[in-house]
Amino acid sequence: MALIIMAANGPVVKIRLRSQHRYYSSTSGAILIAIASVPGPWVILCTAVGVLGAKLITQREAMKISFNVAKDVHGAALAVLGAGLFGVGPVSLGAATDPSWVRLALGLTAGAICYAIVDDGLGNQVLAMATRTGWLQITLRDWDIKLVGRLTNLAVAVVAAQAIARDLRMLIALPPVLWALHLVARNMMRSRAERDDWRRLAQTIDELNVKDLADVLRSVATQAPKLFSADEVEVELPGDDGNSRLVRGSPGHFYDGTRASAPNPVATSVIEAPLEGHDGGHDLGVLRLRFSKAVKFRESEHYKLKALASALYTAIRNANAYAELQRVADEHAYAAAHDSLTGLPNRRQLLERAEAAFDNRTDQGMVALLLIDLNHFKEVNDTLGHQAGDKVLQAVATMLDRGARPGDLVARLGGDEFAVLLTGLPTPALAAHRAEALLSCLDRGIEVDGMRLTVEACGGIASAPGSGGVTELLRRADVAMYQAKRSGQRTATYEHARDTADIGRLMLGGELRRAVAEHEFVVDFQPIVDLGSGEVISAEALARWHHPEHGNLSPMQFLETVERSGQLPAFADAVLEQSLTAYGIWREAGFDLPVAVNVSPRSLLDETFPSAVLSRLAGHGVAADRLVLELTETLTISQLEVVERALSELRDAGVRLALDDFGTGVSSLSVLSRIPVHQLKIDREFVTAVETSSEAAAVIRSTVDLARSLHLTVVAEGVESEPQRHALWELGCVAGQGHLFARPMRSGRLLAALQRGSGGRPGALADVLHTAGSVVRMPHRRSPGHGRSSLPHLPA
Repeated sequence: MALIIMAANGPVVKIRLRSQHRYYSSTSGAILIAIASVPGPWVILCTAVGVLGAKLITQREAMKISFNVAKDVHGAALAVLGAGLFGVGPVSLGAATDPSWVRLALGLTAGAICYAIVDDGLGNQVLAMATRTGWLQITLRDWDIKLVGRLTNLAVAVVAAQAIARDLRMLIALPPVLWALHLVARNMMRSRAERDDWRRLAQTIDELNVKDLADVLRSVATQAPKLFSADEVEVELPGDDGNSRLVRGSPGHFYDGTRASAPNPVATSVIEAPLEGHDGGHDLGVLRLRFSKAVKFRESEHYKLKALASALYTAIRNANAYAELQRVADEHAYAAAHDSLTGLPNRRQLLERAEAAFDNRTDQGMVALLLIDLNHFKEVNDTLGHQAGDKVLQAVATMLDRGARPGDLVARLGGDEFAVLLTGLPTPALAAHRAEALLSCLDRGIEVDGMRLTVEACGGIASAPGSGGVTELLRRADVAMYQAKRSGQRTATYEHARDTADIGRLMLGGELRRAVAEHEFVVDFQPIVDLGSGEVISAEALARWHHPEHGNLSPMQFLETVERSGQLPAFADAVLEQSLTAYGIWREAGFDLPVAVNVSPRSLLDETFPSAVLSRLAGHGVAADRLVLELTETLTISQLEVVERALSELRDAGVRLALDDFGTGVSSLSVLSRIPVHQLKIDREFVTAVETSSEAAAVIRSTVDLARSLHLTVVAEGVESEPQRHALWELGCVAGQGHLFARPMRSGRLLAALQRGSGGRPGALADVLHTAGSVVRMPHRRSPGHGRSSLPHLPA
C-alpha cells in the first residue's frame, strides 16, 4: 500500500503560478484505497512512507518535502477519522453482494472530503502567501477539473476496494489504473489551461486596440501578469533624448515614467521579447516578464509571449500613427481657425464665436464687436519693408491680446485689420470704455529693428443687432470704424442714424424742403428734475418730424439726412424758435426754466451759427444764460479749432454749454480741456445698469468726481425707477431726466404739469427724496469768466 501511495503521488501534474508551482496527483485515491484495505494507523504510516519516497524523487528542497509529507499525513489522518464515522475499515469488507458497499461509499466520500479540506486548505494558503494572491482566487482556479479529479479518485477507490475485497491480487492492477487516471487529469488540466491562456491572450490583444499610447501600455502592463502568471511586467520604449520610457505593472502597482527615475524591480528573473513586427521590422522596444525565481517557459508559452509582443508592436505603431494623424488634424484645425502670422483667431473663428455668443447672450450679458484698423500702416511697409510690417502686426496682436479681458476674443481679419469680440457687457455703452482701454494699450509704441514706432489705430464699435446676425454686426462695426476715421476719432460707436446704407432714410431727403416749409418739425420737451427735491429745474428740447405718412420720426431717423441736405440751418432755426417760444410761455406763467437744445456738429462748423443764435435770443428777449446748447461728445473733436471759435463766441455771450452722452466717447478729457462746458450729461445706458453693474456705477461715480473737481453739474439721462434715482443720488448726481418724472411732451402739456405739481408743490414732478433740512446745498461762488454751472442754484 505504501508503494501504491508513492506511485500515486509521484507522477504529478505541475501547474506554474508566477514563480511557484502547484502539483496535482492521485494521492487521495490511493489513501482512500488504503483506508478500505488496512487499519487506520497503517494508513497514516503508509502515507508517510509513500509520500516521502515520492517527494525524495521529484523534489530537492527539504522544506517543501517536509511540508508535503506533513500535509498528506494530516490529510490521511483526518480522512481515516471521517471514514470511521461510517464504520469503514478493513473489517467491513465483504463479498461484492454484501450490502455494506453503500456504507463503504459513504465512508470513503467522507474521507475524501476530509482529505480535500486539508489538501486545499493548506496547499492553497501556502501558494497564496508565496504568490501574494488571494486564497479564494487560487482555490477557484480550475475548480471544475479538480472536482472531477477528486470524484474520479473516489469512484476508483470504491471500485478498487470492492475488487480487493474479492481478490487481493487486484492490487497489482491499481498502479496502471492510477497512471491512466493521472494522464487523463493531466491532459484535461493542460488542455483547460491552454484554452484559457489563449482566450486571455485574445482578450488582452483586443484590449490593446485603443488609440492612446498610454492606454495601450497600461493595458499590457496590467493584463500580461495574469496572462503569463508573472510577478511583474514592463515595457521599455527608447526615447529620442536617450532616456527611455518605462511602463511597469504588477498586482496592485503601476508605474509610467522614465528608466532613470524608475524604482528597482521587485523581481529579478527576466524573460523578454523584442517589440518587432512579423517581418522582423523596426524594433520599437522590449517586453519583459519578471519573476522572483527562475522560471522555464514551455514552447507554447514562448509562442504566446511572441504573439503578445507582436500585437503590442502593432498597437504601438497604430497609436503613434493615430497620434500623428491627430496632431496633423489639430494643426490643420488650428490653421483653419487662426492667423498664421500672429497666431490670433481669424475671421472664421471670430464669426463662429460671435454666433455662439449670440445664442447665449441672455445668459452671458450683451455682445459687441470692436473693429480695429491701423493708421498709416502702408507707410511702414513702404518705408521699412514687409518684414518690419509683419513685426508690427505681431507686436500689435500681442498687445491687444494681453489687454483684452477674459472671455473676449481678439482676432486678425487680414492686413492691418483686427477685431475684438466683447462679451459679458452689462450695457452696450460700456463697450466704448473697453474699446478705449484696449486701444490705449498701443500708446506705448513698439520697437522694430532698433527703431521706436508709434502705433495709431481707430476702431468701430457695434452692439449685437436685433436682426441680421453676425454679418450685420460686422457690417455695422465696419461702418462705425470708417466714421471714426472720417471724424479723426480713435473710436466711434455705430449709430443707425449715420448709417448711409439705410435706403429708407435717403428717400426722406427729397421731402425736407417741404417739411421745413410746412412746419412738420415740432419740438417736445422733457423736464430735468432735481433728484433730491423733485422740482423741475430745466427742460430739454427734443425735435420730432411729424411726417404725414411715417408718423413721428426721431432725430436718429432723419438728422444725418438733414445734415447732408443743406436744410440744416433752417431746421436748427425752427427748433430754436420753438424752444425760445416755449421758454417765454413758461416764464410768463412763473416758471423760469432754462431750455436745452441739441446742436449738430455741422451747425458749429457754420460761421453764421453763433450770430443766428444770439439774434434769436435777442428777438425773444431771452437772456443768454437761459439757453443751454448740448454738444455730442463723440462728434465735437472733429475740426476742433473751428468748433472752438464758434463755442467761444457763444460762451462769451453767456450761452451755457453741456456735453451730452458723456462717457460713451473716447476723448472726454480732450474735449473738456478744449471746450469749457458747464454741464455733463450721463448716458442712459449707464443709468439703466447702475443698480446691477459695478462697472456702470464706477463710471457714474468717476464722472461725478470729475465734474465736482471742475465745478460742473451732472445730469443723468434715462431715469426710469425710484431705485435708480436713489442710486444716482447716493453717487452724488444732483439732477436727472427720464420716464420716472415725465415723458417728452409739448410745451403746453409741460406747463400744465408744472402748474399741477406733485404733493401740492407746483413745479415739482416727484416727492422729496430726503427729509427737510437734511441737505444744504451751497451756492457756487466762481470768479467771472469761470463760472460754468448750467443749472440755477437749487433751494436748500
